Amino acid sequence: MSPRPALADVDFDRAPFVVIWETTQACDLACLHCRACAVPQRDPLELTTDEAKRLVDDICRFGRPLFVLTGGDPLKRSDTVEIVRYGVGAGLRVALTPSGTPLMTPQVLQELHDAGLSRLAVSLDGATAAQHDGFRGVAGSFDWTIRMLEEARSLGLSTQINTTISRHNVHDLENLIVLMTELGIALWSVFFIVPVGRARPEDLATADEFEAVFNRLYDLSKTATFDIKTTAAPHYRRVVMQRQVAERRAGLRDVASLPLTAGVGFTLGDGVNRAARGVNDGDGFMFVSHRGEIYPSGFLPRSAGNVRVDDIVEVYRHHEMFRALRDRSRLEGKCGVCEFRHVCGGSRARAYAMTGNLLASDPLCVYESPAWKRRRHSRSLTVLPTGS
Repeated sequence: MSPRPALADVDFDRAPFVVIWETTQACDLACLHCRACAVPQRDPLELTTDEAKRLVDDICRFGRPLFVLTGGDPLKRSDTVEIVRYGVGAGLRVALTPSGTPLMTPQVLQELHDAGLSRLAVSLDGATAAQHDGFRGVAGSFDWTIRMLEEARSLGLSTQINTTISRHNVHDLENLIVLMTELGIALWSVFFIVPVGRARPEDLATADEFEAVFNRLYDLSKTATFDIKTTAAPHYRRVVMQRQVAERRAGLRDVASLPLTAGVGFTLGDGVNRAARGVNDGDGFMFVSHRGEIYPSGFLPRSAGNVRVDDIVEVYRHHEMFRALRDRSRLEGKCGVCEFRHVCGGSRARAYAMTGNLLASDPLCVYESPAWKRRRHSRSLTVLPTGS
């Protein structure tokens, strides 16, 4: 068994594992599900270059979290390479999520590589140009994205693909898996859509479809040449643990060599680590908007302050909303009594988007714990008096 990584000792009450900065909401794509409701032009109230560097300095006070520059499209800013270089120089692991557009040229990729970028993460939501471009709203995005990945690999840059699972592509999972295998990526991050921004409730796959995808991802994880993680779907960790328990009971899993876990922290070759415990909205995760608003995540856009006037470290550690999100004893409904709440906790963003309550049960989880079944059964047996 590999030695316990230092990441396993990270205290999410003190520091996030990842900080994402929405550099801009400007983007040349028109994605159907865009969280940011991106627009073609930049907002004059975006954080400036100097403010971005101060943000980097403040993030360094947490230690060494992963710092991700996202958008919109970060390449709509002219200072992106400069900020990457500054973040790397400050000691952060820096990743970038550009859009699949002609703005990402071989020259820009070379500059990002030379600046010390740890990983390039791009979105692919279909196994064909027709499917992906239909999702992204611009013809040619698929080809630009594939070309970007190939050129990044030729430079030795580590690559990641983000795929958003929705009702539009959930039935194309096997073709997506073939594509992921061909592209030589380090990580496949599978996003499960949250109805925020331009995404609508009717874009969601069903809870049963989510569960089927989780199980397929677990099977794939045993043979894939890349790592797999989920976003806005912490219940994948519950599925992993359930499958591992079943394998041990069936004698198919070596207890001595394979720990019972749902994603032990480890380091990939590019130094972009995986968290040793589940990251959730506001719990190991924080998001800074293009105007400096501090959110638990980009999919949970409730502001807890602004980096222009508030201390980001104090907000993360002490703001009531962040503290509530990290306290699994405060979860409500079936999430609140679930034995997996400490490894899962449900998507707080989806709960908030669909119920207005950030501590409610995740509406797209099929699992019912024994405690919840007993409670539901007890309620069904309750008979109100009919009179005296």
